[in-house]
Amino acid sequence: MSRGETGRHGGSLPIRGVAPRGGEGLDPRRHPCRPDLACETLRGIVPADRYVTGTRCQIVRATVPLRARPDLSAGMDTELLFGEMVRLYDVSGSWGWVQLERDRYVGYVPANTISERLVPTTHRVRSLGTFVYPKPDIKLPPLVHLPLGAEITVTRTHDGFHELASGGFVVVRHAAEHANHARDFVEVAERFIGTPYLWGGRTHIGIDCSGLVQLSLEAAGLDAPRDSDMQREELGEAVPVPPDLEGLTRGDLIFWKGHVGIMSDGLMLLHANAHHMAVVFETLPEAVERIAKASGNIVAVRRLAALSASGASA
Repeated sequence: MSRGETGRHGGSLPIRGVAPRGGEGLDPRRHPCRPDLACETLRGIVPADRYVTGTRCQIVRATVPLRARPDLSAGMDTELLFGEMVRLYDVSGSWGWVQLERDRYVGYVPANTISERLVPTTHRVRSLGTFVYPKPDIKLPPLVHLPLGAEITVTRTHDGFHELASGGFVVVRHAAEHANHARDFVEVAERFIGTPYLWGGRTHIGIDCSGLVQLSLEAAGLDAPRDSDMQREELGEAVPVPPDLEGLTRGDLIFWKGHVGIMSDGLMLLHANAHHMAVVFETLPEAVERIAKASGNIVAVRRLAALSASGASA
C-alpha cells in the first residue's frame, strides 16, 4: 500500500507526539513544552527551565510550513495561512517556536514569516485560491497567490475589487466576510477533487486527508482539530459502523487508523490519499477492501450535528 491510508494525516508515517514530553497525558502537538522552555500556563504541570507567556504574532506569507523541529529537511506537519495568528514562544537563529491560535498546533516556522505588527482581519479567501494584484486590473502580474482560508484585511471595495491593508487588490467574489460561511462543508471538500496529495498540506496545491476535513469544516464556520486521531475523538457523535456499510449519509466522517474520509452520499467516499496521490471519489466498499489489506478495518464513524454553522452562505 502506498502512502495515504496508514499515517497521522493519511500517510505511512506513525502518529507523532502522542507521548508527552513532561506532564503526563499532555500532547506536545498542542501543548508548547520543551525541557528548556514551556508556556506559562503549564507552570506546575510540566517541568521546564523557564516559562514564558509568549508574544502574539501574525503570519505574513501566503503559506508557511510548520515543522516538528527547526530544520528545513524536517517534514511539514501542517500549513499556516496568511493572516492567521500564532503565539511566539522562542526565537533561535532563523526559527520561531510557535503555537497556532486556530487549532493550537505547535511547531517551528521561519522567523521572517511572522510579524509582531497585528492587523485585524475582516475577510477570508472563499475560492480555492486568488491572486493579489498591484492595482485593480487582472491583466497585471499578480503580487502573490493566496489559498482558501487565508485571512485578509479589506480597507475599501470598488470596481469589483477589495483593496487590502497589506497592499494590493483581490477580486470581490473571491473573498467573504468572516461572518459568512459556506453552507455545506462537503461541497467545499468536493472542490478539491484532483488536488495532489501532500503530507501536511492545507491548500489546493497539495492537501492530506485530515487537512481536507479541517479546511472544509473551517470554511463552513466549524472549528476542527488538525490530525485524524484528534478529529476522531473530538468531532461529531459516534455512529455504529454498519457491517453492510448501509445507512451512512452525506457528511459522515469515516475513520481508519491514521486516515479519514468524507461521505458525499450513502455510497461515495471523498478523501485525500497517497494510494491515488490525490483527492478522489471512490465507493466506500472499494476503499474498505483496499485499506483493510494494510491498515485494517474502519475504526469509527462520526456524524456532525450540522453541516455548517449559522451565518449566510459565502
